[in-house]
Amino acid sequence: MLFAILFGLSMDYQVFLVSRMHEEYIKSGGNNRVAVRNGLAATGKTITAAALIMILVFASFILGGERVIKEFGIGLAAGIAVDAVLIRMAIVPSLMMMFGKANWWFPTWLDRILPKLSVDADDLAAQTPQEPGAEPEPELAGTGSSR
Repeated sequence: MLFAILFGLSMDYQVFLVSRMHEEYIKSGGNNRVAVRNGLAATGKTITAAALIMILVFASFILGGERVIKEFGIGLAAGIAVDAVLIRMAIVPSLMMMFGKANWWFPTWLDRILPKLSVDADDLAAQTPQEPGAEPEPELAGTGSSR
């Protein structure tokens, strides 16, 4: 149970960190060093603050009466501290610097198959240039197919 909770929280931090690094990688034109540095700088405070909040919440379990609750509190607080500070702020960025462009390698055949998704509509529009004068065919709502 302890491992499952810690795994879920650590994946949240990892997705947040690496997705920001990937955005920086695209913005920098493929410069891995700049991407890792800027991505960590942009998300480091947020990840640390979120981890501190979780550590304090889990440490408050120590004040509970049940021994099992106290053990969970200590285990979760220690696990989050190690994950956020040591793994996400030191080991992951170090390995990403060391691996360089290999961090962002993706099979070409799979890249063609998968849809291009973006949270920001401007990023998605910039990735898919359309021919001048060509009008996109309207899609039927909810079907995913065109007329």
